[in-house]
This record gives sequence, C-alpha cells and structure tokens, in this order.
Amino acid sequence: MKTEKHGHKHHGKSTRDIVDADRVLRAIGLVEGEKFMDAGCGDGFISLAASKIVKGRGRVYALDAYEPSLDILKKEIGLNKVENMVVILSDMTVAIPLEDNLIDRCVMANVLHGFASEGTLEPVLNEIKRVIKPGGTFAVVEFDKVEGPPGPSYDVRLSPETVEKILEEHGFTIGGTEEVGKYHYLVESIKKSNCD
Repeated sequence: MKTEKHGHKHHGKSTRDIVDADRVLRAIGLVEGEKFMDAGCGDGFISLAASKIVKGRGRVYALDAYEPSLDILKKEIGLNKVENMVVILSDMTVAIPLEDNLIDRCVMANVLHGFASEGTLEPVLNEIKRVIKPGGTFAVVEFDKVEGPPGPSYDVRLSPETVEKILEEHGFTIGGTEEVGKYHYLVESIKKSNCD
C-alpha cells in the first residue's frame, strides 16, 4: 500500500468515542428528509446518528472501502431495524456509485488527511463534488494539527487552513470552521451552483 511510508492506514480505530456525531450533524444543519452521505463512514456511527435525523423521508448513504467496518455497521442496522440507510462498499479514489447532484449534505470525518498523504485528493473530491447538489454542503472533520494521541501522526494531520485551501481549489466555497470536540475541528463548505 502506498501509504506505508507515512505509516498511515485508512482503516484505523473507530473514532466513535472521541467524535460527537450529533454535534457534527448539528454543525452542518442536517434536517429531516435530506439525503446525507458519510464518506469514509468506518463503522458508521455518524451514519446511524444521521439516520435518526433524516427519518423515513430521508436517506443515508454510508460509504467505505474497508469491508470489516461495514460489516459492523450492517449488524447494527439489523439490530436497530434502520430502514433509511444504504451501505456501499466503495473506493472513492475510483468512483462513488451514486448519481450526480443527489446529496444534500456530506460529511467526511478523519479521512481527508489519508487521501492527502496518498496523493489521491483529486479523484476523491471530484467524485464528492459530482454527487452533491449545487448549493449542497460538504463538511470535513479532522484532528487538530497537534502532536500526540489520539489520531494520526503529526506529519499527516491537516490544519484548518490547509483543508479550506484544498476545498476551495476543488470548487467549494468555505462556509466556516468550528471546533466540534476536544480533538477535532469541522470545515463546512458549499458546492458552488455554477460548478463546471
């Protein structure tokens, strides 16, 4: 795997215990009836929280390239009888198997730094931009750019300014940055309506 030089793997421990999913979803203003995508969902703790917000008229798309994490999520979906979620095994560096302009709001939590360190931001962000509606929200949650656990090594962490720059370069307008926990910040961006 190309990431070995950084010692970084995309499928690390779940951050369920250190990221407050409800706080993240409140920050992006997710509401009932919306279509939500959890890009790099891991074991799906944010997806499960989103499914309670969007309810029956809404839909949650939980995507990850790591099947064992999705198996954990599928088990939880079964136990909790969740009916508004679609679980998708997908390598976002290749394609997201969803139609254009489908998603109202998308969150990518603790994943962007991995694509940045691998040099695969371009295909991933192009696909995310494609599936989000014009005027839709793309929010990136990342570990603060500080030393020490929890989280990835300092050299692969991204500062909020770096994330904002990456998103702007890929056709998003920055909506704002805020703290969403002891270790995390969230950068909210909007897909421009006149996207090419």
